[in-house]
Amino acid sequence: MSQASDSDQEMPLVSHLTELRTRLLRIIGAVLLLFAGLFYFSQEIYALVAAPLRAYLPEGATMIATGVASPFLTPFKLTMMVALFLSMPIVLHQVWGFIAPGLYKHEKRIAIPLLISSILLFYGGMAFAYFVVFPIMFGFFASVTPEGVAMMTDIGQYLDFVLTLFFAFGVAFEIPVATFLLIWVGIVDVAALRKGRPYVIVGCFAVGMVLTPPDVFSQTLLAVPMWLLFEAGLLCGSLVKRRDEHDAEAAGQEHNDQPPSTQP
Repeated sequence: MSQASDSDQEMPLVSHLTELRTRLLRIIGAVLLLFAGLFYFSQEIYALVAAPLRAYLPEGATMIATGVASPFLTPFKLTMMVALFLSMPIVLHQVWGFIAPGLYKHEKRIAIPLLISSILLFYGGMAFAYFVVFPIMFGFFASVTPEGVAMMTDIGQYLDFVLTLFFAFGVAFEIPVATFLLIWVGIVDVAALRKGRPYVIVGCFAVGMVLTPPDVFSQTLLAVPMWLLFEAGLLCGSLVKRRDEHDAEAAGQEHNDQPPSTQP
């Protein structure tokens, strides 16, 4: 009897692990499938990512490869990262499919918009870095290059640099989601966050100083959007909190309006 009960308790854990393995394999398969489709265009993808810097190189200057295998490995690495970034909707869909059965109905109602907004905000942060930050930053670097110094960047170092910025801006644009979750879960309230707004602004500039190159332009271009996104998350969190409180009051009023039950 005890052996049967032990197996009954182990089965749910085994089934969860099996499902987790299946979903991880789906994620890996999706990334590899995208990578296989993009690998033929790896050189064009690198040229597209390098365009913001190449636009500001002096006439006659080019990017260089200091490593023997860099001309092959650098586009290969970039293509793999692009495949990973493009597969984010699939990754989050598999994560959602794994955790959804354990959520309540009202939690699912909030979680789906959060997942969608997380994807859009991450892509929005990367697009902001590519179209806004990179041209300003590389234009500044080109303008301060000392006379007699040829600006010729190694392709491997450039890739590491832009991938760091892509990830930094993508994560920074998730601030509204993080702020909303803190308010919704009840870890902090709206009043406390509003009172701590000056510290948040200082923190945004500190993060910008750490994650971006040591120039005031790129630091400001990261810190200001982070602060504005914090304000957006604060606004959304306060609206949802207000709605939940209104629903709770309405439910309590409905309960009070019910006639008392009569005992036979």
